Amino acid sequence: MTTKLSANLLFQLAKQRRSYYLLTKELPIPNARVLEIVNDAALQTPSSFNNQATRVAVLFADEHTKLWDIAKDALKAILPADAYPTTEQKLNMFQAAAGTVLFFSDQTVVEEYAAKFTAFGDKFPHWAGQSAAIQEYLTWTGLEAEGLGANLQHYNPLIDAKVSEAWGFPATWKLDAQLVFGGKTGEARNKTFQPLHERVKVFGA
Repeated sequence: MTTKLSANLLFQLAKQRRSYYLLTKELPIPNARVLEIVNDAALQTPSSFNNQATRVAVLFADEHTKLWDIAKDALKAILPADAYPTTEQKLNMFQAAAGTVLFFSDQTVVEEYAAKFTAFGDKFPHWAGQSAAIQEYLTWTGLEAEGLGANLQHYNPLIDAKVSEAWGFPATWKLDAQLVFGGKTGEARNKTFQPLHERVKVFGA
C-alpha cells in the first residue's frame, strides 16, 4: 500500500537545501548512509525512455583530496600567476570538505538510445543532462535532509581527462558536475528570489 505524502514535505526539504561552502570532514552520519542516499537518488531519478544513463562516483578521504589536487593543477596551468592564489583559496575550501560525488552521463547509453529512437536522436544528449540534473538535486537534497552541507561545482571539462585517468572511468563517461559535501560550519549562502509574476504564467485556471 502506498503512503500518501503531502507536497508540503517535499517543499520543506527543498527550502532546506542551500549552498554551504564552509564544510568540514566531520559528517553527522556514517559514510554508509551517504552511499544509501546516493543509491536511492540513482534509483529514483527519471530518464528519457528509462535509459538510466547517469553514472556516479563517490570520493571520500584521500580520494576526495586527490580530486581537488587535480583541479588545482589544471587551473594553475591556465591562470595568470597573480590570479591563481584566489582560485586556490576556493579550491582549498572544497578540499576541506569530507567528500565529493561525481556525476556523469554515459555517452554509450545516450548514443544507443539515439540510434534506437531516431525520431528523437538529437534530443538524447539534452535529455541526459536533464536527468543528471535531477539526480544531482535529489542527492543534494537527501544529504541536506540528513544534516550535511553541500555545494555543486562544474570544473568539467577542464578536469575530465585527469579524472578518468585517476579512477579508471570509461572514456564514454562524460563528467557533468561535482557535489562537494561535508559537515556544516557557518551559514548557507543567502538566497534571493525574483518576483514570481515574472517567472510563472498561468492560463485557463
